[in-house]
Amino acid sequence: MIVQACINGARPADYHPNLPLTVDGMVRDGVASIEAGAAELHIHPRDDSGRESLEAVDDTIRAMRRACPGTLIGVSTGAWIEANAATTRARIAAWRERPDYASVNLSEPDAPAVMAILDRIGVGIEAGLATIADAKRLIALPDCPPLFRVLIEIEEQDINKADEIADGIAQVLADAGLSRPILLHGFDATVWHFVRRARERRWSTRVGLEDGPSKPDGTLSSGNAELVAAAVAIFAPNRWVS
Repeated sequence: MIVQACINGARPADYHPNLPLTVDGMVRDGVASIEAGAAELHIHPRDDSGRESLEAVDDTIRAMRRACPGTLIGVSTGAWIEANAATTRARIAAWRERPDYASVNLSEPDAPAVMAILDRIGVGIEAGLATIADAKRLIALPDCPPLFRVLIEIEEQDINKADEIADGIAQVLADAGLSRPILLHGFDATVWHFVRRARERRWSTRVGLEDGPSKPDGTLSSGNAELVAAAVAIFAPNRWVS
């Protein structure tokens, strides 16, 4: 049961004045987030132009490892990053500085192939489920490799509907007997609602500028470290749970 920091995501440069888009910026925010209480980091490496890139994973992970030794670091494999399935596969297979885990969106057509490559190169798989259909697809995969974790990531902005989706995903997993660590998180309007729900369910959660810029009181945060500190404060009564 942890708080993960998701420090940048696919957000554009003008999204927040302190959005980290360079390697140095990601290292700075990664260190600050860990100091604020984050147990892990989830990052979207960028190239020199600021564009998301799977080729940039090697340099970014290398720098993050130097600055944050012993911290688990994950990346995204989102299909939009390279916008070509063959390129995505090739660039993941070519990683030399490998992350500890990588998220794979089960809504994407090539998800099974990406999962197979990650398994082959020894990178943990964080299965991203945004809908009940995603959960059903996951449990129906004929050759699903071992999962590092299940990521229940809800984009629906209506709280009641978002809860229904999250509960439906969890029920599909339970009915299938898929017992893996779960990380629950929201997006924009639902970020703090799902931080609290994760605490209630004794699941992990994440916060950061990828998911939303605002503190629990709705005011703009100064950046990732402040968001992490707020989430850790919500989790504080249960911080003894491993």
